[in-house]
Amino acid sequence: MITGADEYPFHQTPEPMAYAGTDRNFYDRYFFNGYSPDGEIFFAVAFGVYPNLDIMDGAVSILTEGKQHNFRASKRMKGERSVLQVGPLSIHIHEPLVQSRIVLAANDSDIALDVTMTARHGPVEEPRFTRRIGTRSLMDYTRMTQNVEWSGSLTVGSGVIDLQGKKIRGTRDRSWGIRPVGLPDPQPPTEGGLSQFFWLWNPCNFDGYVAFSHTNDDEFGRPWNRLGALQAVGGELIKFEDVHYEYEWEAVNSRRLSLLRAICASDQGEAVLTFEPVRTFFMPGLGYMHAEWGHGMDHGEYACAHDVLDVQQCLMDPRFLHIQAISKVTLEFLGQTHEGTGVVEQMFIGAHEPTGMGQGLDVDRG
Repeated sequence: MITGADEYPFHQTPEPMAYAGTDRNFYDRYFFNGYSPDGEIFFAVAFGVYPNLDIMDGAVSILTEGKQHNFRASKRMKGERSVLQVGPLSIHIHEPLVQSRIVLAANDSDIALDVTMTARHGPVEEPRFTRRIGTRSLMDYTRMTQNVEWSGSLTVGSGVIDLQGKKIRGTRDRSWGIRPVGLPDPQPPTEGGLSQFFWLWNPCNFDGYVAFSHTNDDEFGRPWNRLGALQAVGGELIKFEDVHYEYEWEAVNSRRLSLLRAICASDQGEAVLTFEPVRTFFMPGLGYMHAEWGHGMDHGEYACAHDVLDVQQCLMDPRFLHIQAISKVTLEFLGQTHEGTGVVEQMFIGAHEPTGMGQGLDVDRG
């Protein structure tokens, strides 16, 4: 099957671009978020392509005044990956790795947007994520991350939020490879499913710097994928060999952070990032772990849906464990202190010995 994607010189197999190996869980995803320095403005976009499921889907969420407004859409793409559009949601790549425009045109929901991101630096390639359950490859993917600046506007109801002059920054990532998508496997590994996942992802922006840290830990707190990085805007990227975390929690039995500190060290110095959450964004709004609108689900030729989440109600709901906490961030580096904004994405399922989390959603911190 020859499609428009074959016009681009990106083939990596003898096959046309419509085919992506043999694993049904192959995916190719865009993620974007943007926020004001005080966290009062926050929006996010997810957009996924699932070649072997023949599905393309996307979602937009805008968080404002204690409400999270969500739009989601899905289509069968008939092998065509060159047009990044699902209904009113589209991505337009103006200059690869530098500038892209995202549009959610007028639709039946109460939100729309027309925003353009411009990268503040070159992409940071995270370590390859590979995790098995027994002999089964559960995850095998690559992600690259960039911090960005935004222009354009958001629409919520009858109000328009002009981003110009508000120093709206954020993060975009691109990831591709294998991870569970679509319907659950009808024959899971004999060792069982994924019962433990400790995940932190913390990109942040400062006037003169961008910074990154993330970790995936096993149940004993040992990192199987971890990165710390810092870059002066226009300078060279520093990757830290030693990264460790200090945690404070909302309550003794909570799985939600009230403060996070990332201590990153290398022969170029020590950087300490301190995150203080001020707002909570719920990732199921973009389809992550959503019972009906999970990524890669088949909704027919085309379907869309929208809803509005009440933040206070979701804070008490265990279905909304996967969040991004918009945070004030302090960077201490080379004797100087910098104030900025970022996110603490967190999803903690199952045991994690250093933080007192047990099986399932149990917590015991004494």
